[in-house]
Amino acid sequence: MKSVEPGKTVDFEGSLAALEKLVIRLEEGEQTLEQSLEDFEQGISLARSCQKSLKAAEQRVEKLIEKDGEFITEAFAPED
Repeated sequence: MKSVEPGKTVDFEGSLAALEKLVIRLEEGEQTLEQSLEDFEQGISLARSCQKSLKAAEQRVEKLIEKDGEFITEAFAPED
């Protein structure tokens, strides 16, 4: 599998799809140890990229709130 070049932006959906393909290949267990390790390393990189994209999206989400008859926005805080 082709690795992502440093500094190159990959969209979340593309990274997630590539990660899912890697997981399927690893679960099949038909690769050599070296191929499996390379896929595992690429998977870690893709997972980090996905997490970074999700974190950036979370920071952009704003919640609309009505306060004193006016609508304001505030940073979204997920409920635990």
